[in-house]
Amino acid sequence: MTHKIAQFGAFGALLLTSALVAAQTPPPSSDRANSSQTTSPENTRANREPSNRDRSADKQSNARSDVDLTARIRRSVMDDKSLSTNGHNVKIVTDNGTVTLSGVVPSDAEKREIEKKAAEVAGRDRVTNNIRVASKD
Repeated sequence: MTHKIAQFGAFGALLLTSALVAAQTPPPSSDRANSSQTTSPENTRANREPSNRDRSADKQSNARSDVDLTARIRRSVMDDKSLSTNGHNVKIVTDNGTVTLSGVVPSDAEKREIEKKAAEVAGRDRVTNNIRVASKD
């Protein structure tokens, strides 16, 4: 092995040393992986509530007008970069022109903003806002 190191010079020695150190380094602590497995995403409980199960994505109407309405609202929500990731991921389900919003967002202001966007597209009286605000524990 000494012959190989001499053949490649200092660069070869550096590569060999790096490889040996990497092989002996223990894998990163799995504390983070375990904590993410034990802590449910904050919207999991909300997804289990009966009101949200009734208006899940599989209840989305396939009528062209409903699909188009949902897509226009989703585009409006996604275009607003001030919304949180949870805000961008709220459920938008349209059935017979009636829009149901659900999910969990960090603030009342964000909840109102998403409802406003849906109302601008569908009409104020056609939007049911079941979005919840995350509790601050």
